Amino acid sequence: MTPALIAANPYQDLYIYYLSGRFRPGRDFKPDDYIGSWEESDFSFLFFTRPNLAFVETTINRLPDLKVLDHYHMTYDQWQGGDIVPCRIGRFTILPPWFAVDENDIDTPILLDPGVVFGTGTHPTTRDCLEALQLAMADRSMRTVLDLGTGTGLLALAAARLGCPKVLATDLTLLAARTAARNVALNGLADQILVAQGDAEKFMDFTSDLVVSNIHYDVMKNLLCKPGFLKKKRFILSGLMRSEAARIESKLAGLPVQIIRRWDQDGIWTTFYGATN
Repeated sequence: MTPALIAANPYQDLYIYYLSGRFRPGRDFKPDDYIGSWEESDFSFLFFTRPNLAFVETTINRLPDLKVLDHYHMTYDQWQGGDIVPCRIGRFTILPPWFAVDENDIDTPILLDPGVVFGTGTHPTTRDCLEALQLAMADRSMRTVLDLGTGTGLLALAAARLGCPKVLATDLTLLAARTAARNVALNGLADQILVAQGDAEKFMDFTSDLVVSNIHYDVMKNLLCKPGFLKKKRFILSGLMRSEAARIESKLAGLPVQIIRRWDQDGIWTTFYGATN
């Protein structure tokens, strides 16, 4: 299988505006060349495909507690940390939609347009989560999956491709939720996957056989305290650095759970796959 480029990457250049404060535009905020906004703590990032500094400054000056701190121009590949090209991970082949392949040559294809959201499958924790998903779905007993911190929606898409009938994918960031929803539609999986925007802790008590959480430690430590965690049959916990993984492992040791497998990548990143007793 040799993929062929069928169209130009739609994100050739990115113009990024770094703001102090939380920028929360309404649904009618749709200026030309606008990709979306991302909130991180008390800062925000606005993404455009063309320069728009004057427009951004004019918009921000009308809003309280917001200020343009800096602006950047970089290529899309620089933002994502490398070329976005088809890649094989286990039985999955992850394909940007601007490449053409014969899907008959592929075991489990996933079309993925990451936009400016991270989560293309190249990060070690994502790869380990995909392997853990294959283990969890091997006997087809996981009929419902909860994907907390879905990002581009990749893990939710993988669960559906492996045969899970119902997947709920959530992300706190609206831009991520919209990106995931776009990828669900791109893969024709809207009947299996529902995407919602909101706080992971508020979704943890939703009923599911498997919970997947590739998320910040500060959020994960709270997820383990939710009553819904122990009501899941299986769990995949990832995105943990070494010291964080040690604290999560200690927390799990005090719960009625079993760690079935653990992945450690480069002495840095850890993923747990386990079962509740």
